[in-house]
Amino acid sequence: MRIDCHQHFWNYDPIRDSWIDNTMQVIRKDFLPINLKPILDQNGIDGCIAVQADQSELETEFLLDLANKNSFIKGIVGWVDLCDSKVESRLEHYSKNSLFKGVRHILQGENSEFMLRDDFQRGIGLLEKFNLTYDILVFFNQLEVVLELVEKFPNQSFVIDHIAKPEIKDGKIEFWKKHITKIAKYPNVYCKISGMVTEADLKEWKTADITPYLDVVFQSFGTNRIMYGSDWPVCLLAAEYKEQLQLVLNYMTRFSKEEQTLVMGVNAVKFYNIKS
Repeated sequence: MRIDCHQHFWNYDPIRDSWIDNTMQVIRKDFLPINLKPILDQNGIDGCIAVQADQSELETEFLLDLANKNSFIKGIVGWVDLCDSKVESRLEHYSKNSLFKGVRHILQGENSEFMLRDDFQRGIGLLEKFNLTYDILVFFNQLEVVLELVEKFPNQSFVIDHIAKPEIKDGKIEFWKKHITKIAKYPNVYCKISGMVTEADLKEWKTADITPYLDVVFQSFGTNRIMYGSDWPVCLLAAEYKEQLQLVLNYMTRFSKEEQTLVMGVNAVKFYNIKS
């Protein structure tokens, strides 16, 4: 099973989705399963994981409803307020739905110290109880604190979204490389090779710009802890679906068929406990 482990759906709302600014006209519209399914079929992708784009339980309910109605959506990563004193009951509630796979908070929009808050860490500490994953969405300059976070929860399943958004456009790699390599030493941490084209030059990115970052990820995490994700429709700011997919497939020709299968689906099935 080939899985796109990271994409989004939304009914565009200019107020709620204010992060989609005037430079992002191509994604200022609705993106729903009816739009994605033909693209997945054309590219030989069997299913996907839908990830939250808004921080509300309404978003979680929206994604679960879509997943219930569309069997190619194999699971969702929703949002629950991990800082809430009643978070345990909310996690218990959502975990009863087998399509609810994990939680994400948009940490890239928070001060790095947010990850060290007692209430946030209490919430993270409850995820394991309900067999839920956690998607880490950060910028590269937050990785030092991410390291502190993952050190405290050695049994929690974590995955780094978008390879932690390094400065691909500017070709800067050393700070990111140093810290992503340290984080990769923790066997409970996976990494999504997603969202890379949008960290490069949106209009003039080249494969050669991204290859050094992929080299670091593959050397650090190994093919058994890397997952492919498109970041559709956000990827459309820089590339069509097929373009960003081909970037990954071309890079992986150096690996065995078995290793390619791990990255393109097997690892996601394991990490998110996907049922066929």
